[in-house]
Amino acid sequence: MKTLFLTASALALVLTGGASAQDRVPVQAPPTPQIAAAQDIAYPGVLKLSVDATDLDRKIFQVRETIPVAKPGPMTILYPQWVPGGHSPRNDLDKLAGLVITANGASLPWTRDPVAVHAFHFDVPAGATEIQVSFQFLTPVKADVGRILVTDDMLNVQWLQLGFYPAGYYMRGIQIEPTVKLPEGWGFGTALEKASASGQTTTFKTTTFETLVDSPMFAGRYFKQVDLDPGAATPVRLNIVADKPDLLEIKPEALQIHRNLVQQAYRLYGAHHYDHYDFLLALTDKMGGIGLEHHRSSENGVTPKYFTDWEKTYVGRDLLAHEYTHSWNGKFRRAADLYTPTLNEPMRDSLMWVYEGQTQYWGNILAARSGLQTKQQGLDSLAMTAALYDTRAGRNWRNVEDTTNDPIIANRKPASWTSWQRSEDYYSEGQLVWLDADTLIREKTGGKKSLDDFAKAFFGVENGSYVPLTYDFDTVVTTLNGVVPYDWSSFLKTRIQGLSARAPLDGLTRGGYKLVYTDTPTEFFKAAETRGKVVNLSYSLGISVGALGVLSAVNWDTPAFKAGLTAGETLVAVNGTAYSDDGLKDAVKATTKTGAAPVELLIKDGERYRTVKIDYAGGLKYPRLERIEGTPARLDDIYAARK
Repeated sequence: MKTLFLTASALALVLTGGASAQDRVPVQAPPTPQIAAAQDIAYPGVLKLSVDATDLDRKIFQVRETIPVAKPGPMTILYPQWVPGGHSPRNDLDKLAGLVITANGASLPWTRDPVAVHAFHFDVPAGATEIQVSFQFLTPVKADVGRILVTDDMLNVQWLQLGFYPAGYYMRGIQIEPTVKLPEGWGFGTALEKASASGQTTTFKTTTFETLVDSPMFAGRYFKQVDLDPGAATPVRLNIVADKPDLLEIKPEALQIHRNLVQQAYRLYGAHHYDHYDFLLALTDKMGGIGLEHHRSSENGVTPKYFTDWEKTYVGRDLLAHEYTHSWNGKFRRAADLYTPTLNEPMRDSLMWVYEGQTQYWGNILAARSGLQTKQQGLDSLAMTAALYDTRAGRNWRNVEDTTNDPIIANRKPASWTSWQRSEDYYSEGQLVWLDADTLIREKTGGKKSLDDFAKAFFGVENGSYVPLTYDFDTVVTTLNGVVPYDWSSFLKTRIQGLSARAPLDGLTRGGYKLVYTDTPTEFFKAAETRGKVVNLSYSLGISVGALGVLSAVNWDTPAFKAGLTAGETLVAVNGTAYSDDGLKDAVKATTKTGAAPVELLIKDGERYRTVKIDYAGGLKYPRLERIEGTPARLDDIYAARK
């Protein structure tokens, strides 16, 4: 028997039927179906959307939608892709299941677009005046699947997960009537306006699809609604759901502080952009945490004992002030390259350092002005922000403007080396930039003007309107120049587009304070460690340690990094003694002693153990702000309540 050998070229001829590789004509993929471009015209008819949210055991939403149609032929419906406030295309399409489309009682075959996978194509049969869409939205049953939306005692309805809209129209031109069925006896809060109720079912007034997806709902077995602006023509309400009924109890002073927030916002902005506003507040450790802005409402998740442990829950209490500010900044004033007529057209996040950065600034300040945090807590929080970004190694290669792409690039996935990769740093480094601008205005005008004047000029226009008003970089610069003439373009570009090893901390010193490090943490720092369940040694060894001694973070180019440590490894022992939080801190503290040996750690990485010696002699270091004697205390005035 002979063995047959073929050359490579001969083999190619056999496999291709005689044609050489360079002569082959590749098979062409069929063209993808056309998706009509959105037009600013009214859609004929009113859509009807019905959501049954009563299946608490399986946590499944049953959805039915009726969409009027004007003629037979090809049609495309869109499931929202981009999440406003999430700044990225991350709506939960993967949790949609059981999709059936019918007309005249018959099922219609549908095809998902192979490129725009949120689009579904089908043919409307002759004689049909409407189509019916039904599906299940499978909310996560455990945290590793996604954010928990349904518990035994509360749920979160986000309409952009629960409805389709026809392609070819601006969302504001599509009218829709939403209905929801809730578990018996449950209360709810939403910016939607009730039209009627029957038993467990509530129907809301017809609205636009754009307004619907911007008007989520919190509902719960234990529900309470509080008026935050009694007697006002424009209502502001706090809608609270809780894991247990006793958590709904609010002390009078805490209620007054939340009412103060509304008044301090009005004094800052000089106008409002809603006909009513509803804070949605979940007191829970069972439903997934959230902080998400909307034009006439916001979704806020806080610790269950937010009210009942009022003296201890101040870390993160600027959440409501932040999300409320977004009604002005981000929802009313909106970057021109961010605004799109539908949620299936790409958004661009280039001005997030205004949208989120200035909101971070005002959220921190309004929290102090209203009493959600004390001035000292506000200063201590600012010290932590300043220290974080002043030691962020990634500032050497990646500017703030580039981090505005991060929601799209990373989709908020965890990072191995956040201090080097950077994340959505436009939030809090943006906060430092706006502090710099505020104190500069105050310095140049002898305290007669401030960033408050910018807020009124930029956000305090068209009182009562909630039609988005867009802006670009030049609009921001022009408004700043209207407050005080200066080269604001260069000021902002240097800080947002430039690279620097150090954070922009001139706002601190111009504000009368400086960032220092001491061996004792502030009460705010300690409370933040407790809330985050970590030991934060970022400014000494360069690590944070979570539960059971697991390294939750190792900062780039720090002593721990240079010693070879990596996040995810476990500290087993410190200087020969079994790991404990206090033992680790004692070992770091002892490094300041003359002749002290390096900190020796026994590290477990999977099945491997190794000893690591960290050459460090600086002791414990915690950030705080220290007053600069003889300078104007401009920060004190910034945090003071407005009369």
